[in-house]
Amino acid sequence: MVDPVRMGQSNMSIIRKLFGTAPTPTDDGAFNPSPLALKLATSSKTDYDGGAYSEPYEGGKLRVLMVCTEERNMVMGNGKKFSTGNHPVEMALPMLHFLNAGFDIDVVTPTGAPAVIEMWAMPDRDEDVKKLFHDFASELENPGSLADFVTNSMTADAPYIGVFIPGGHGAMLGLPENGDVGKLLRWAHGKGLHTISLCHGPGTLMAAQEGSDFIYDGYEIALFPDSVDKQTPMIGYLPGPMPWMLGEKLNALGMTIVNNKAVRTPVQ
Repeated sequence: MVDPVRMGQSNMSIIRKLFGTAPTPTDDGAFNPSPLALKLATSSKTDYDGGAYSEPYEGGKLRVLMVCTEERNMVMGNGKKFSTGNHPVEMALPMLHFLNAGFDIDVVTPTGAPAVIEMWAMPDRDEDVKKLFHDFASELENPGSLADFVTNSMTADAPYIGVFIPGGHGAMLGLPENGDVGKLLRWAHGKGLHTISLCHGPGTLMAAQEGSDFIYDGYEIALFPDSVDKQTPMIGYLPGPMPWMLGEKLNALGMTIVNNKAVRTPVQ
């Protein structure tokens, strides 16, 4: 006797493959976004304009600390794994602007393991981004340890102007509950340093909660909206529903989400 449920699932799988909405399996048992999702959500070039600054910093001392995820696979609500990491564009374009503005960048991950990059999102025709990743290849493969930084470098005279946490779903892996991330954010906040993040990167701000005290309570923030994360499994960007919703978590901690849409700037 034919099982109608299994037949329906098989037919749906065939339909998804035909329309390019089936997530692409990876060698380690996870999934990259579907062909259709990649076509809609990634580009071969960015809209980076060269980032020239009329009065860049020339002091040679102040730096930006970039905290990257070292984890790749996000377990979704249905048990499937999404192959993620640091989004290359959401990492590279802020880095390019920091460098053009005159600030050097130090790279750390929680333990000093290599920074993980969402290679499926790499803009392979963007020469500025490609050069940046070439120039920082050693730092991304052999970053500093955030644990060591927290122990040894959070001093009164530390030469940092800000902390930068790139976007990508990978920022939601390990970093939001990492005690060293929390110590870093509270230190930066106490010193009045800039804390910069985007897309899913703000999930890491949850690490700054200490007991009932959350240093960003009452702050406003724009981030990748939960409404879009709920929709993207339909086109195969994600292989299943999110394990938790970023906006809901931050809102519950007292932050106000100021956007409900994700706006993507067209590129030529």
